[in-house]
Amino acid sequence: MIRIYLLLFLIIAFFAVRMFLKANPAVVAKYIKILLWCLAGGVLLLLTLTGRLNWLFALAGVAIASLFRLAPLLLHYAPQLHRLWWEFMAARQGQGHHNSQQQSYTRPPKSGMSVEEAYEVLGLKKGATEQEIIAAHRKLMQKIHPDRGGSDYLAAQINLAKKVLLNK
Repeated sequence: MIRIYLLLFLIIAFFAVRMFLKANPAVVAKYIKILLWCLAGGVLLLLTLTGRLNWLFALAGVAIASLFRLAPLLLHYAPQLHRLWWEFMAARQGQGHHNSQQQSYTRPPKSGMSVEEAYEVLGLKKGATEQEIIAAHRKLMQKIHPDRGGSDYLAAQINLAKKVLLNK
């Protein structure tokens, strides 16, 4: 009886491989994805019916506990992950058509601050001269410098705004 099933399986496998070799790769990928989801669902159903699902719940508990332990590390690297996500999305949008103007709107600037934001941080109007930028930077840094009890973050933002505006 097992030999009959094995022979039947081999015949079906032979014709399935022939069909996949002749088919469009996108269609094959779609069918493989459906097959893997069905297989995963079948295994999950089999484990549920036989009462052997305990290890899956234990694995889920370990994964959740690990995520909570890794949360500070993930938050530390969040800016880099955000930049990688934007680069991925820009590359993904650029696959269909190469419109550099569209990519400049979807991709954040490398410095992390736009020119408009830099003017806003320094409290200047667009088109300010280099002397006005330096004066506004100096005035704000005298008020918000970390040595005078100010914030490191604000001082970094003011420095970044000056850098963005002077290196256009």
